[in-house]
Amino acid sequence: MRPQKPLCSFFFFFFFFFFFSLILTLYPAAADHEGPSSGTSIVFATTGRSRYAFDIYTVPTVDPPTNANELRITDGHSVNFNGHFPSPTSSSILSIIPNQTLINLIYVTERNGSSNIYLDAIYYDSPDHTRRRSALQVPIRVQIPLLGSEPSIGRISMKDRPSLVGEYLVYVSTHEDSGVPRTSWAAVYSTQLETGLTRRLTPYGVADLSPAVSPSGVWTAVASFGERGWSGEVEELSTDIYVFLTRNGSNRVKVVEHGGWPSWADESTLYFHRRSDDGWWSVYRAILPEIGAVSVGTVVIQRVTPPGLHVFTPAASTANRSFIAVATRRPDSEFRHIELFDVDSNEFRYVTRPIAPQNHHFNPFISPDSTRVGYHKCRGDSNGGKPENLLLENIQSPVPDISLFRVDGSFPSFSPEGDRIAYVSFPGLYVVNRDGSNRREVFTGTAFSSGWDPKRKGVVYTAVGPIFATESTKVDIISINVDDDKLGYKKLTTGGENNAFPSASPDGKLLVFRSGRSGHKNLYIMDAVDGEMGGIHRLTEGPWTDTMCNWSPDGDWIVFASDRENPGSGSFELYMIHPNGTGLRQLVQSGSAGRTNHPWFSPDGKTIVFTSDYSAVSAEPISNPHHYGPYGDIFTIRSDGSEIRRMTHNAYEDGTPTWGPTYMRAVDVERPNDGPQCSFEDCHWLKISRNQGVEVGPLGFTEAQCGR
Repeated sequence: MRPQKPLCSFFFFFFFFFFFSLILTLYPAAADHEGPSSGTSIVFATTGRSRYAFDIYTVPTVDPPTNANELRITDGHSVNFNGHFPSPTSSSILSIIPNQTLINLIYVTERNGSSNIYLDAIYYDSPDHTRRRSALQVPIRVQIPLLGSEPSIGRISMKDRPSLVGEYLVYVSTHEDSGVPRTSWAAVYSTQLETGLTRRLTPYGVADLSPAVSPSGVWTAVASFGERGWSGEVEELSTDIYVFLTRNGSNRVKVVEHGGWPSWADESTLYFHRRSDDGWWSVYRAILPEIGAVSVGTVVIQRVTPPGLHVFTPAASTANRSFIAVATRRPDSEFRHIELFDVDSNEFRYVTRPIAPQNHHFNPFISPDSTRVGYHKCRGDSNGGKPENLLLENIQSPVPDISLFRVDGSFPSFSPEGDRIAYVSFPGLYVVNRDGSNRREVFTGTAFSSGWDPKRKGVVYTAVGPIFATESTKVDIISINVDDDKLGYKKLTTGGENNAFPSASPDGKLLVFRSGRSGHKNLYIMDAVDGEMGGIHRLTEGPWTDTMCNWSPDGDWIVFASDRENPGSGSFELYMIHPNGTGLRQLVQSGSAGRTNHPWFSPDGKTIVFTSDYSAVSAEPISNPHHYGPYGDIFTIRSDGSEIRRMTHNAYEDGTPTWGPTYMRAVDVERPNDGPQCSFEDCHWLKISRNQGVEVGPLGFTEAQCGR
């Protein structure tokens, strides 16, 4: 096993975080640091992410659920999900929580530009038993980050489905490169909280998801790809369930073929979900032998929930084995709800539907004494949380002189000076100052992609018409002078044969773009001012799709995405070519059926940012239904094809990156809320009609998976 660098000491980090939080409370401007004196910025899109507003809630299992007894546990501000109720005796860290604790909670939270695992508590601390939350917010809140962000060594990662067992935190992390294109980086780790010592429990060459620790803490079950890897599934991963010793990952054995999201009821009983042969997602039970060797052949598998509705993400009760908590999608509802299922009587009992019938609820978990069930949902504008819609959200970057921002839109691009950003918020095109001020719509029609003229101030190029359509679809390229009070535009292409993705040469004289005018989408170059009327010539030719092109700052290269290795397959890779048509070479090999798209040169031309499923999936798609695709991260690569670096780690679909010439400070830019929070649908493939069409999404991936 490779040696692991210890994380920072828990207690050191706790006291550091306490005093750092005090500084930020007393001096908020301290957080608004200037960043490096020189540097650059990458801005990208994450479909719908800036409108997510998840908090964790709980209700009693014994009383009828009502609005009065539903309790929001988390802070009403961050994106909080995938909770776990630890045992009161799980760890000595619980001793720092005040006496008379009512609820302890471990959960995943996204804040300050990265994800982490936090411990929260709700406790009674006053004579009249007034209920208050704890969090580490001076003076009355204590909220404990259980893992450091490790900014000094760049170990940014997704952290998912945590469990606290004794002194150990068990969770998923993506900080280690699998070394193989289109192979998941997700692995299970344990961290001893008092020492910070971290151990990888997943073997190298394998990807594990959704860990669950047995009641004794001895065993951990995971949904695993094993050694077969990811083949591109986004509906059901068809993982297998493995069990291994929590202390070191040894004694690993496969116990279930075709199963995910395991949950222990006792040391020999596991619940899990899978899509059944009849098309319904259902919960199953695996009974492991108490004596003798455990293998797939010795485990008894029983279907627990009936057909006629989708049931998934089970949570077993270790104190009361007569019921489990599940998420359901019923034929009479468009929403996902939490229900309790009696495994003896085979009866369901509603939990969340009486409280919020038109709200999605996700990933239940049960308290150690089985008296409470928890879940996460959108807090909304009226659920005691803060409505927030960030136009530009800072993301923790693994590179000190590159700042990362998520834009609430798609296809961003920087002005040559780096002071403004153009982006698409379907259907319109917008321009905003890089600090988020002076946002205005400059084109009201359906537009996609954006790019600035490097010489003519205020000129922005875009394509207008349906996105990602057939070769003959009417799409044209226009230029807009966004500094013109009248906001007129000039049409540069005339045929309308799906002309899109314009990118100007550094001298501002030419535009490279893709067009379907030959019956195939290939690259062309035309005059930047007069368009086709000023001259046009073909750059690439073939029965494939060349698209998403970007011109290098020195003018020597054009980078683009292409499916030329397997036309029509949906698999895209990156290529570079000289503007005169010579020097074609492959830059990124995506792996079998991989998708690598939307390349953009850095201001110095030495590096290219792009979006890709190069690191595959990081979580089970069924547990993240509010994402178009549970894969797709931002990467950079040197223009010579070396040094691929992963910039983002999450279970979302990141795409359409751009690279700007200035360093944007790590400040989140909030704008007035102008739309509903969490206005997404459940997975399209969970609808009762099973034959769903496949559409291509705005980030270049497919929308037949999960989307709004």
